[in-house]
Amino acid sequence: MFNRVLAVALVAGLVAGLAIAVLQHFTTTPLILAGEKFEKPEGTAALGGMSAGLFGAHMVQTSGVMLAHNVVKAHAPTGEGGDHAEGWSPADGLERSAFTGLTTIVTAIGFALILMAALLVAGETIDVRHALAFAAAAFVATGLAPALGLAPELPGSAAGPLVARQIWWVSTAVATAVALWLLIRTPAVWAKIIGILLLIAPHVVGAPHPEAYASGAPAELAGHFAAASLVVHAALWAAVAVAVGFFWPRLARRAA
Repeated sequence: MFNRVLAVALVAGLVAGLAIAVLQHFTTTPLILAGEKFEKPEGTAALGGMSAGLFGAHMVQTSGVMLAHNVVKAHAPTGEGGDHAEGWSPADGLERSAFTGLTTIVTAIGFALILMAALLVAGETIDVRHALAFAAAAFVATGLAPALGLAPELPGSAAGPLVARQIWWVSTAVATAVALWLLIRTPAVWAKIIGILLLIAPHVVGAPHPEAYASGAPAELAGHFAAASLVVHAALWAAVAVAVGFFWPRLARRAA
């Protein structure tokens, strides 16, 4: 069983990740490149959502999908000669596209593992229909709910403290996932009440925001990016679900 789960996750993640990487290349990536033109060079830019490094590259989150982001680093003297140290980031063009694609594939593999784990725990048949249903709930938990407090942001946008945003994002995703499970799969009244409370609790607490909102990018560009990011996020979950539902029974027949 474990070998089949791992094999399906790898294959489904590769297929779905490659497909969404192509979609990103023509949708969110051009918006990020456009946003970088308005990014201030002084200091490290504030990144929206959850920012993380992968192989030394800087990433900007698009509601769950990570894109390689060529952040302009603040120059700091490293010696008497005034030499400056600059953090490594992928070069524009093929290198940057390759890192973006790799990150998307790794994300898709993780999504596939989460999706199959949820289906197996729920005791559901792993096929396209059930996988898409669970993927829709996963998108609500990891995309829509966190975006209600922390919408995907372009480089250079003002943002609250990074650690606080990460904690709020993860807490919101987990609370929403548990709430949906209780509301949909648990018939008890107490479960429904707890589920509703878990749905609204993160938004009552509120996401950490900067004291003053500021962004060099036009509002129209930022709005387009937020909407496109959520669409790409939904497309990634859907692609992973279809791939998992397609490959799981075929590997099962081969194993039999």
